[in-house]
Amino acid sequence: MSLSRDLQPPPQRPEPTAPPGRLILLLAVACGLTVANLYYAQPLLPELRESFRISEVTAGGLVTATQLGYAAGMVLLVPLGDRLETRRLVAVLLWVTTAALLLAGAAPNFPVLVVGALVSGATSVVVQILVPFAAGLAPEHLRGRIVGRVVSGLLAGVLLSRSLGSLLAEAAGWRVVYLTSAALMAVLAVTLRATLPRHAPSTRVRYRALLGSTVRLVRAHATLRRRALYQAALFGAFSAFWSTVSYLLTGPPFHYTQLGVGVFALVGVGGAVIAPLAGRWADQGRGRPLTAAAFAATAVAFGIAGFGQHSVVVLAVAAVVIDMAVQASFVVGQHTIYRLDPTARARLNSAYLATFFLGGALGSQLGAVAYGAGGWTAVTLLGGAVPVLALLGWSTERRAAGDRSPGT
Repeated sequence: MSLSRDLQPPPQRPEPTAPPGRLILLLAVACGLTVANLYYAQPLLPELRESFRISEVTAGGLVTATQLGYAAGMVLLVPLGDRLETRRLVAVLLWVTTAALLLAGAAPNFPVLVVGALVSGATSVVVQILVPFAAGLAPEHLRGRIVGRVVSGLLAGVLLSRSLGSLLAEAAGWRVVYLTSAALMAVLAVTLRATLPRHAPSTRVRYRALLGSTVRLVRAHATLRRRALYQAALFGAFSAFWSTVSYLLTGPPFHYTQLGVGVFALVGVGGAVIAPLAGRWADQGRGRPLTAAAFAATAVAFGIAGFGQHSVVVLAVAAVVIDMAVQASFVVGQHTIYRLDPTARARLNSAYLATFFLGGALGSQLGAVAYGAGGWTAVTLLGGAVPVLALLGWSTERRAAGDRSPGT
């Protein structure tokens, strides 16, 4: 069969009816539990630094490795969501995640822990197979709302993971964090394989051609490139904050325990409420002004955080604003790119999220370097500058005639 024939889109399918609420809830919970694997380490860095006797910058490399693994998984694994049957692909990836987390939990040294985190990060991209899967189940007029609900579960997992990781580490040590997550991934693998409706592949393109088609999608859609870079900037600032705030909280004047860091991380959960609202606003075509507001809010939040070296309340306010801004932009971005090509949502998502997490990996590492060089003040200057630069880029945006998308 020729490649040109393989690349032809499948026949148009009838508009889906609204999926049952219990299925959307399951997808939201699955996304939250799986994406948490990327963030457990953030509040554990002070404990890992002591356990393995490594520097702050080296410990920060664990978060960077996890996010780099996720970015690699976005490029190499997520496009398979358009090529393979979804239930089987999701189950296989979750079993590999389980094995990688078991390796991390039993790691005899820091390099082995990094390998486990790298692999679990790569296979945790199952989240970004489930989100476009949910989008495909929804009718057009409800898509933003349903994606927002699933993403709210995902983002709750991002935020709660820090608290859960801290609480488990305080009670039983950091290894239990990874071992507990391994058990949860095994349960998810079985549950999703048995529960998800069958979802036929949207293309029969071979894997190599599939990766090539992802590159062509990036070249074809200016909107995709812009949304990916916007989110990379915001997530880089977000990662710089959450990868270093545990150092601030465990040092003077706070002297928080691991439990205290976990309790502080709970404030970020308040940011998850914005996701469903952002989905509604995106459905109404308000994505572009919401993006600008997210950039401005993030810059202001880092300015506030700069005054938080002696006030946990100030830090908490800044954390909530940063989380809300990142989540709102994330939902708008996904809503926008899913409309570019309904037959290639997994590939569009892979390009979007790979760029997103490369920005996060860079932000985590630069945040660690900034903290080591200039303390919390340097981190807040870095985190405030990035969204300002992104806002300047947004101000130059011009919609190409052939790539107009509502909500961009």
